[in-house]
Amino acid sequence: MLLKLHNMKKWKKILLVWLIILSCIGGGLFFRFYQNYFRSNINKSVVNPEYIYIPTGSTYNNVLSILDKNRLLINRNTFLWLAKELDYPDHVKPGKYKIEPDMSNYKLIKMLRSGAQTPVKLVVGKYRLNIQFRNFLAKNLEPDSFQFQTAFDSMLFTKQIDTTQHYKDMTGYIIQNTYEFYWNVSASKFWNVLLDEYKKFWNSHRKNLAKKIGMTPYEVITLASIVDEETAVDDEKPTIAGVYLNRFHKNIPLQADPTVKFALHDFAIRRILFKHLKVESPYNTYQQSGLPPGPICIPTVKSIDAVLNAQEHKFMFFCAKEDFSGCHNFAETFEEHQKNAKKYQKAFVDRFILHKIDSAKIKNFDSIKTKKLS
Repeated sequence: MLLKLHNMKKWKKILLVWLIILSCIGGGLFFRFYQNYFRSNINKSVVNPEYIYIPTGSTYNNVLSILDKNRLLINRNTFLWLAKELDYPDHVKPGKYKIEPDMSNYKLIKMLRSGAQTPVKLVVGKYRLNIQFRNFLAKNLEPDSFQFQTAFDSMLFTKQIDTTQHYKDMTGYIIQNTYEFYWNVSASKFWNVLLDEYKKFWNSHRKNLAKKIGMTPYEVITLASIVDEETAVDDEKPTIAGVYLNRFHKNIPLQADPTVKFALHDFAIRRILFKHLKVESPYNTYQQSGLPPGPICIPTVKSIDAVLNAQEHKFMFFCAKEDFSGCHNFAETFEEHQKNAKKYQKAFVDRFILHKIDSAKIKNFDSIKTKKLS
């Protein structure tokens, strides 16, 4: 009996030892499992979300190089082990991905494997030149500037863009708005989205308004771009649009200063001088009658609608107000316009004197042209 009890105690001890050993092994395995799967494996230097960009056609090794280059992983080996377990090497997807500071291997690999990339919010504002807009796109999306131009030209060539003339200026087909794209969107798909927005914008109502003033949508956008560059005061835009339409329909040169800046490709000019008017360009509306060949910027929706709903009046001229508010004085006759211009010139000189600017700096003031002289 005593022998039996002794043996039972012995086996209990052995069993207890094994239980402890197995518990340790199990705990170790659990810890490793937890560490590999759910513990944060992002470097402590990442305190805010960061983004990585995986180009189209990337391999698993390319992804590892991107992670290494950005020094994102605390333990590279645990990432490698789990990536293999989850079959990520055969499921690499391109895109822009947000790396959170507390991200685990499992969360990171699951995001990359499923292609759950972060969309790019593209705020399309006023761009004057095609190349400026293309460079903006190339900076924020994967395709380069050339690819965006090629895709646009292809759509023109295949007549996917509804126009009666073969315009090449992409700024005439862009509506200012905030768009959302995946970083690796193709250039063709990008233009499909923007052109869908363009077609949606030019609904039957706006097309009828354009027809009413004798213009195509492209011509409306061209004139709207001039209005947009003339003033930032939205309430004045329909009046300024009315001035240009009056001149346009009477075949009087528009004489729009912003078109001269565009012709010179010098957008830092504060005032247009007579010497600037000599530039030979189809965009110089002092030398050419009618509209320039295309927009001089991507206009705001308010500027486009200002042209479509232009104020009907008899004004043929306008110049800056003497209070420097950014608003304008309007005139029907050249004589009235001259009076307005002189008020502004006097205020301009007085302001220089008030700020004690050397008179030599304004001795050439008479060489500054007065807006809409003819």
